[in-house]
Amino acid sequence: MAAAASRWAAILAARPELAPAVALQEHLIARVVDLTEIVERAPLPRLSLPPRYLAAKLTRGIPALAAEPMPLPLQVMTPALLAMCDELARGGAGETAEHIKAAIEESRLDAGSLLTASFNRDHNTIRTGATQRGLSADLVWLVAELAVSPYVHVLQGVLLSPAMTDAALTTALANWSHGYCPACGSWPALAEIHESHRVLRCSFCAHAWELKTYACVYCGSASERFVTFAGSAERPDLRVEICGGCGGYLKTVDVASLSPFPLLAIADLETMELDMMAMEKGYRRPPLMDFKRPRS
Repeated sequence: MAAAASRWAAILAARPELAPAVALQEHLIARVVDLTEIVERAPLPRLSLPPRYLAAKLTRGIPALAAEPMPLPLQVMTPALLAMCDELARGGAGETAEHIKAAIEESRLDAGSLLTASFNRDHNTIRTGATQRGLSADLVWLVAELAVSPYVHVLQGVLLSPAMTDAALTTALANWSHGYCPACGSWPALAEIHESHRVLRCSFCAHAWELKTYACVYCGSASERFVTFAGSAERPDLRVEICGGCGGYLKTVDVASLSPFPLLAIADLETMELDMMAMEKGYRRPPLMDFKRPRS
């Protein structure tokens, strides 16, 4: 949190108008840090995911945790889910967040189903359920993600730890050639350029991975339609990769060290201008992959 405070101070010094966003992020990250510590201390469920099984999934391009019927610690996550609603309500979301909390407390929106859908990266189910109940789908997705991400972060660290001695899993991870996270299947929030390595950072679990080719993380194109440009002459360390083929974009930032979980969210806020710049040019992040359906 000391490192986080320093980064927030730098954001405010450069962009004082972001004070409300920084204040909200401070409260949310403090909640996520507390939840992560609880999850780390609690015993994990019995995991029937041996390294060879995970290696086989990765070899087929399927993330380790995708489509796995994983038991979730709902007794820990549900209070965190409600607390995230409170923080967002106080931070500017107001009645929109309060309505989500009320729907959960009144069982109109089942917390277990919501958290499970978030774990499975099932954006369509969450959006449909929220819309049917007159709730903000984007905010429902956010509060669920905040409550589930510490658990997924811990799981990916246990299952895909660099200390793993299984040769098949090590090889499968080294050969991972997809732009989506090998742990959970989410797209990267951004790429951190560390010691000349382009390290993709998962927007959900903060897993870090590196591709062997320099190409669009979404469609794999390395043609002349895939280009990188700096956000400004004053900040050449901040860049955007854009792909004219699929219309996707990815932020990249030079760093002295990789951002730890959950401080990757600060890096996302620090580079918000790059998002605006890319979207003004018509570029977007694609929808999440659906691993419940057969992949072509």
